[in-house]
Amino acid sequence: MKKMPLGMQTFRKIVEGNYVYVDKTQHIYNLLNDASCYFLSRPRRFGKSLLLDTIAEVFSGDKELFKGLFIYDSDYSFEKHPVLRFDMSNIAGGTPERLEAELLFELSVCAEAEGFTINQGSPSAAFKTLIRKLSDKYSQRVVVLIDEYDKPILDQINNPKVAELSRAVLRGFYGVLKSMDPHLSFTFITGVTKFTKTSVFSGLNNLSDITLSQKYANICGIEVNNLGKHFSEHIDALNSLSEFDDVTNLHDEILSWYDGYSWDGQTRVINPFSLLSFFSAERFSSFWYASGTPKFLLDLIKKRPRGYTDLMNLEIGEWSLDTFDIHAIEVEPLLFQTGYLTIKEIPPKQRPPSYLLKIPNNEVRIAFNLHILAEFTESGATFAETSHRKISKALKEGNLQAFLEILRALFASIPYEIHIGKEAYYRSIFYAIMNLLGFDVDAEVSVSRGRIDATLELEDKVYVFEFKYEHCPPDASSDEKRELFDKTLNNGMKQLIDRGYAKKFESSGKQIYQAAFAFLGRDDIEMIDRLLS
Repeated sequence: MKKMPLGMQTFRKIVEGNYVYVDKTQHIYNLLNDASCYFLSRPRRFGKSLLLDTIAEVFSGDKELFKGLFIYDSDYSFEKHPVLRFDMSNIAGGTPERLEAELLFELSVCAEAEGFTINQGSPSAAFKTLIRKLSDKYSQRVVVLIDEYDKPILDQINNPKVAELSRAVLRGFYGVLKSMDPHLSFTFITGVTKFTKTSVFSGLNNLSDITLSQKYANICGIEVNNLGKHFSEHIDALNSLSEFDDVTNLHDEILSWYDGYSWDGQTRVINPFSLLSFFSAERFSSFWYASGTPKFLLDLIKKRPRGYTDLMNLEIGEWSLDTFDIHAIEVEPLLFQTGYLTIKEIPPKQRPPSYLLKIPNNEVRIAFNLHILAEFTESGATFAETSHRKISKALKEGNLQAFLEILRALFASIPYEIHIGKEAYYRSIFYAIMNLLGFDVDAEVSVSRGRIDATLELEDKVYVFEFKYEHCPPDASSDEKRELFDKTLNNGMKQLIDRGYAKKFESSGKQIYQAAFAFLGRDDIEMIDRLLS
């Protein structure tokens, strides 16, 4: 039984050490024949670094290292080329001056390894010199591999001025690749986000972006059919453990937790880091999410909660999905690029195309919603763990008053300093807790006469929810507060009835509950409900 290459990003170490390796060399062969300059965006820990290391080994000329893999039996010549590889996640930024100094240091290390000395004062000039000298030394064109190109910018994303200056430094550095094209054989750039080409790769008009290419949809990640091919022995071994006695089909349970990612709406791949972590730890958990959640993403969601509540069946255009800009950061494309959303479907015959997005799997759904709760409240994680049964029991029994009391406890835990007086904020909290507990909640559901704030279907019941927020002056009397509550609740229920939000469920044969929630502030929540059938 082969070993798990958890955390390993070195191709040679994996194949020589008898670790599991899912063959990606057919993709590399196709890359070498299709073009010469590529860009790929994928979430963190999805195999980008291993892919670049494998490409570097292909250009090392050591054919025997690839015995048994696709490229070994192909017509590829394994001609040796000098390789320059930069891992930008190891480049410490902070200021443009620091970033330039770090780049110059990395270039000098590469030069010294080849017996060169580089004295140029700017990273771009030093980069040009290094490429020329390598090409002359080996009488071969150079291969350039850049991993995590965007890391120095993302590290400063909460400081837009510094991020902008860092981006300018990198624009000059990456721009060298265009002018050096006669000296380059192959270039591959990876990252998490996709900044507009004009903002980072200005002038690099020969860059082929394969992020959403159907041909390369599974260039990173593990295809579903490879789960059985490479991991069947490991699955059989786990089936004998008491930890999984309650799991009917371990293969399918693994897929529900870690599968579901797609970049073309058809090809599904499993998160490799999570899968390998699962086999190593012998338990289900949110391994990928726990390995690092970008704080700037959670901060952005707190500022713009509407982007979070609109995630179910979200449709987004190609331009919005495909770009990221420091001065106009949007929640939805950032969630996709960082791996918290994936492509569910690409509607046919749309020009330009649009994309339906979804949360990929249980791992992301559970961990992401848990962290949203923890960010929005002081006791989100604790509440989720202790209140699951109470909420499930209340909803299964149709006891909305009991449900309201649990919500009151949750909203009371929201710190005053992060409370946001917006209706979308309260919807976000509700949406997070319900999804975390495994309920299939639809938010912002479109119907003929408007948009339902939220719907929830159980086996024999349907809940239709409307949320209303009204600002209540802090010095309002109890009578004034009561009057405002009544007015807000009645407006919410009137909207539910007048617009016939529940009509779409009338033929379901289920009991239909309508409930309007009124929020006047962090500690003030009331509800009015009505059973329709």
